[in-house]
Amino acid sequence: MKFTKLLVIGSLFVSSLFAASYNVDKAHTNIGFKVKHMMISNVKGSFSDFKGTFKYDEKNKKLTALNGEIQVASIDTANEKRDKHLREEEIFDVPKYPTITFKMTKMDGDDVYGDFTLKGVTKNIKLEFENGGTITDPWGNERAGFSLEGKIKRADFGLTYNSVLEAGGFAIGEDVKLEIEIEGIKVK
Repeated sequence: MKFTKLLVIGSLFVSSLFAASYNVDKAHTNIGFKVKHMMISNVKGSFSDFKGTFKYDEKNKKLTALNGEIQVASIDTANEKRDKHLREEEIFDVPKYPTITFKMTKMDGDDVYGDFTLKGVTKNIKLEFENGGTITDPWGNERAGFSLEGKIKRADFGLTYNSVLEAGGFAIGEDVKLEIEIEGIKVK
């Protein structure tokens, strides 16, 4: 048992030796989501103010670290009135909970696990990883890109605001689908 643990720790250490550090490129990254509206369609949104870093092991085509922070006030659903309501106390309560954070805890196959914190609640969530690979851009910067998709339940994070529809059901779906496209520039 001890040998197995040492082997796992050793392989993680060796993998991190091959991993390069990247800063998230905000101009080529999208932190998006969608949620059911009136049970018949989806409302899409994104956040425009965020920062993050990751480590990517090109040899093994996997992440060894990922950390991100989103400023909730930057939410944009293409409807100013709705965005203002989302920032208010009964939903995101931006003055009290200004950030959403994610810190990767492990990668298993094509799944990335991490501690996701929203409205002061932290839960370990799973996101599906799609590797975009690496490239050198025309200016000599090394870049890496990937996609992450998953879902969370709003109520798990205290997002319980909703209204009942006359025809039955709720105005806002319980599941929030996360759709994240990340591109980073290697730290020199």
